[in-house]
Amino acid sequence: MWLQENMKYGKEEIKKKAEYCLGCKVKMCRKGCPLENDITQFIAYVKEEQYEEAYKTVCNTTVLSPICGRICPHKSQCEGACVRGIKGESVSIGDLEAYVGELGLQYGYEIPKFSEEKKNKRIAVVGGGPAGLTVASWLVRNGYEVTIYERYDKLGGILRHGIPDFRLEKDILDKQIEKILGLGIQVEYGKSIGKDYVLEDLEKQYDAIFLGIGANISAKMGIEGENLQGVYGGNELLEHYSHPQYTGKTVAVIGGGNVAMDTARTIKRLGAKEVTIIYRRAEKQMPAEKKEIEDAKEEGIKFLFQTNIVTIHGKEKVEEIECIKTQLVKKEGETREVPVDIEGSNFILPMDYVVMAVGSKPEESIVNTLGVELTTRGNIKIDENYQTSKKNVFAGGDISGTKATVAWASRSGREAAKAMMRWLER
Repeated sequence: MWLQENMKYGKEEIKKKAEYCLGCKVKMCRKGCPLENDITQFIAYVKEEQYEEAYKTVCNTTVLSPICGRICPHKSQCEGACVRGIKGESVSIGDLEAYVGELGLQYGYEIPKFSEEKKNKRIAVVGGGPAGLTVASWLVRNGYEVTIYERYDKLGGILRHGIPDFRLEKDILDKQIEKILGLGIQVEYGKSIGKDYVLEDLEKQYDAIFLGIGANISAKMGIEGENLQGVYGGNELLEHYSHPQYTGKTVAVIGGGNVAMDTARTIKRLGAKEVTIIYRRAEKQMPAEKKEIEDAKEEGIKFLFQTNIVTIHGKEKVEEIECIKTQLVKKEGETREVPVDIEGSNFILPMDYVVMAVGSKPEESIVNTLGVELTTRGNIKIDENYQTSKKNVFAGGDISGTKATVAWASRSGREAAKAMMRWLER
């Protein structure tokens, strides 16, 4: 049982946060939420201490409330759209969602089903991350039989292998996954597509298939020295936790997203003497959540803004990096200022390790075996109904190029499930 004393906020503090909500008729917060949670209504239930009703309200749009409440970039989504935020602080929507979600774990609130009618259709879901868990739950809640094929021995995907424990406690994740599986979802663990089975095997057994295998291979910059020993990908370090010995070492993390923040903070906690995040744009342009940036600063992470890395020097391993300062220029046809190198501003920094966190891409050895059409970026190509070039195969989440947040991945899983149901019942 999830214990009340482990929760971040107490009942009175949560009530105060809820009372701060104006209960707007035009729900801007809902428009700012990728999942379109009915935030105003669920907060109204919190005000009345009808927590189970609040939980059910959120479950109409998501099955990941205790997780999204903790790790979503609220300031750029729901809270960023909050009317209260125009002249003051936004309503603490994330805290309220996390609280209600965790009460659901503590008291065993059920995720309501949408239909008790059993459909005579079987669906395979490849990948147990936020998109896969959501699509599976939505299908099961509507009466379909679903089996998830998961490469690891536990579900969660990026939630488990990409987000550090200090941002998302794994006991919360485990309990929420257990609740989701309790809907009646079957799981085949330790099954990697392209290795233990191929897509054609699933096509013979199932009426439809959803691909949610993620895109967790770190992109490279294509600069000199990138193949030296001591250069790592941020995604791989977070996923496999196969870190080198950082004690007394200096580390540069290249990038400005949440992967860069998570990697830098993890490395600092593992004993690195100095960790510097290098970002080619200004701080206000960083895609990482503002809170994550502030937390990184408080933990001693250094930042170099409007700075680009041009070369990694060393004989066999990293010894130093060459950087160049940038200026932001508004170019014709561009929606925002772009960084341009300042000639002659190069400088050298001694460095022991370099971590690339400049984006991610799908695992080519997997996607190339699927036999479905890909985009120029190597993602699985889908149409407006989340269908691939194989009409019985659907895809969503990072593998299809969805915006890289948990909420957007979850939304793609939910909408894909609806599209799959329409196709199955056509």
